[in-house]
Amino acid sequence: MATSFRLTGGCGCGAVRFAVTAPLVSAQYCHCTRCQRRTGTGASASAAVEPGSFEIIEGEDRLRAWKPEGGAEKWFCGDCGSALFSRQPNDATRVGVRLGAFDEDPGIRPAARQFVAYAAPWEPIPDDGLPRYPERRVAD
Repeated sequence: MATSFRLTGGCGCGAVRFAVTAPLVSAQYCHCTRCQRRTGTGASASAAVEPGSFEIIEGEDRLRAWKPEGGAEKWFCGDCGSALFSRQPNDATRVGVRLGAFDEDPGIRPAARQFVAYAAPWEPIPDDGLPRYPERRVAD
């Protein structure tokens, strides 16, 4: 019997809605300065989706992106500013969704911390036992 998997989420004002139709692949914390500046926090928690399983279901015209040189595109709601997902510029099927943008428990927990060499000095990294990578985490 086939099961139907679907996670939904969106921005703070409700203008943008998305769905993920396959279980999330992995999750991690990112401590890079780009994530700090665009979220206003010491680290961003996000999950990688199965390629092709992410779709915008409402408000695509409200989306805006910051496309930094040498990095993933950072997509957010142009109305309320909520950070929603990142996407690889050379492969739009490779998406990372901010865990806080999901409507419910996404069923996955961050398993690593990357870019810890740039961790915010005002927010110590917790001693949570997760592997730490000074730069980008290299997939297993």
